[in-house]
Amino acid sequence: MDLFEGLGSEFAPPAPAPARTRRVKKPKLVAPPAVPLAPPAPVDPHAPPAVPLADTLTLANFAHPQATREVVLGSARVAYEFKRGKRKTIGFLVGAEGLSVRAPRWVALRDVDAAIHEKSDWILRKLTETQQRHARVEATRIEWKDGAGFPFLGEPVVMQLDPKHGFASVGGTLDDAVEEGGPRVLRLAVAQNAEPSQIRDAAQAWLMRQARKLFIERLDHFAPLLGVQWQKLSLSNASTRWGSASADGSIRLNWRLIHFRLPVIDYVVAHELAHLRVMDHSHRFWETVESVVPDYDLLRRQLKDEAVPRWG
Repeated sequence: MDLFEGLGSEFAPPAPAPARTRRVKKPKLVAPPAVPLAPPAPVDPHAPPAVPLADTLTLANFAHPQATREVVLGSARVAYEFKRGKRKTIGFLVGAEGLSVRAPRWVALRDVDAAIHEKSDWILRKLTETQQRHARVEATRIEWKDGAGFPFLGEPVVMQLDPKHGFASVGGTLDDAVEEGGPRVLRLAVAQNAEPSQIRDAAQAWLMRQARKLFIERLDHFAPLLGVQWQKLSLSNASTRWGSASADGSIRLNWRLIHFRLPVIDYVVAHELAHLRVMDHSHRFWETVESVVPDYDLLRRQLKDEAVPRWG
């Protein structure tokens, strides 16, 4: 037996070559065809700005200064004044300060809450309207200084302090606009360093003179058309009433009407003169007003909706 043990490998018979492993080619990954991106939607310049989510979750707040109870109505928190009294039903009043609720002494609070929720749409609408009206009024607050302004017969007027001119007896004069289409200029005989209260008093005195003169003209115009006679005109400064009429022919008109356009003033004048024929607000009364002011209903709404300049 041949013994090759211990000898060098060079003498060993060659080992069979290992089988060559075939390389499997991995399939190439083919990217899907690119899909063109859609162009961004055009921005609408008239669209409202986006509202942050946090803002949409914030409750609107209506708080009466004498509030004693609070309720959440829809997306609003309403703090309201609550009082009990000798009455038969639950009553609601939405005024400049907010919501007031009156209830009989025997009504349970749960019934009051139920009544408030039942009237929630009306309450929120009135509170929103009142808040918006207050904002409009505040926006018209007059600053009593040189260059400030206010509406006169529905048109803007700018005050100019001019103590050197000789119109002290009438307090001021209304000039044409400095620029075409701009406001007219009311020159007041007031010193440049005058206090705001002095400027306000001078402007008020001038406006009241203009109001009296115009009111008399309009009373004399409408009285014959309505077949009535007025006897006396008084200027009022009331905060809640534009005019009144007495059976003896006395007429009271709020001088602040001079801020409005002439058609609105005419409606109020005709309204009060019509009371000299019909001392109520019956259908016959409104027919009387309509006979001389056909669009009285539109003018009536304008008087209610337009903000009167805030004096103070």
